[in-house]
Amino acid sequence: MSLKLGAVIIDAAALEEESTFWHQFLGGSVAATETHHFLSAEGFPTLVIQHAAGQAPPEWPDGASQQVHLDITAADLAAAESRAVEAGARQLSGHVYASPAGHPFCLRQA
Repeated sequence: MSLKLGAVIIDAAALEEESTFWHQFLGGSVAATETHHFLSAEGFPTLVIQHAAGQAPPEWPDGASQQVHLDITAADLAAAESRAVEAGARQLSGHVYASPAGHPFCLRQA
């Protein structure tokens, strides 16, 4: 049996804001429906930003469990951190950031 990761699904109450953040940060192209935005970016599986009206941001590092987070590697860590913040991320601690919907992700040196 051969398995392959098809997509990563990210819930967001504010679909446009979350989709715009990931698109500005990762680049690539977006195909949109009323409830889902599909982001294709080089080096990543498809990211599907899914409208979820009741989505509430997780709390980092305490509070509700995180379920999942992305680790993103970059050749130029400082440039990636700047780009994330310019796109709308907020720094939580060290190299841990949150998207506008509050989903945590880590930036790591490649």
